Amino acid sequence: MAAYDRIRKGKPVVEADRTLSHSANFLLQLNGTKPSATAERALDIALILHADHELNASTFAARVTAATLSDMHAAITSAIGALKGPLHGGANEAVFRILATIDRDKADPVDYVRDMLAQKKKVPGFGHRVYNTEDPRATHLRAMSRDLGRSSGQPQWYEMSEKIEQFVKAEKKLNANVDFYSASTYHVLGMDEDLFTPVFAISRISGWAAHVIEQLDDNRLIRPRAEYMGPEYPNPYLVMEKR
Repeated sequence: MAAYDRIRKGKPVVEADRTLSHSANFLLQLNGTKPSATAERALDIALILHADHELNASTFAARVTAATLSDMHAAITSAIGALKGPLHGGANEAVFRILATIDRDKADPVDYVRDMLAQKKKVPGFGHRVYNTEDPRATHLRAMSRDLGRSSGQPQWYEMSEKIEQFVKAEKKLNANVDFYSASTYHVLGMDEDLFTPVFAISRISGWAAHVIEQLDDNRLIRPRAEYMGPEYPNPYLVMEKR
């Protein structure tokens, strides 16, 4: 994917270096230069943190598809479709769009987010359906965002993020989730915004595959029931002329 991105931008393709790690090679082929040790470790940790996370939307979609005895490719495709959504894997793209707007307009991060809340807009990257405390993955990504920013001379992305996090936590009692600091981390690593979700998919592919295999080991069709909550029957029948 990194090589394709360079082709898309009209840049020469960089060959992999077999002496480097998977993460270092990805950044080498993406950016054209050997990454720093800090950048290499940051991507390596990010890939591990995103590898699996219980029955999230994309993993559940993969298992539902696998349960029909469709093939692995179809199950993974279902997962990717779910991951694309801005309430799932696409959330870090939405976070970075906010950061980029604040940076471009030289706006105050707290004032910008305060205005979002006043307009009843959702601030992406906060809250979680499972965690009531801080997402443990966010703990590591926060540190990576800080260290990368300092080592690369781009501390503003972390600093903006930190101010937003402190404000939202105080104002809405919401904690940052995995998506919030992955936005600034991925950007400083040299990834364009439209690569954020594909990199999430690269990370999660091992988790999806493991869940599909587990599903098929003792398979039952996943078929939840729906409970009708409409008006009680029988409803009076009206002829077409009176409807």
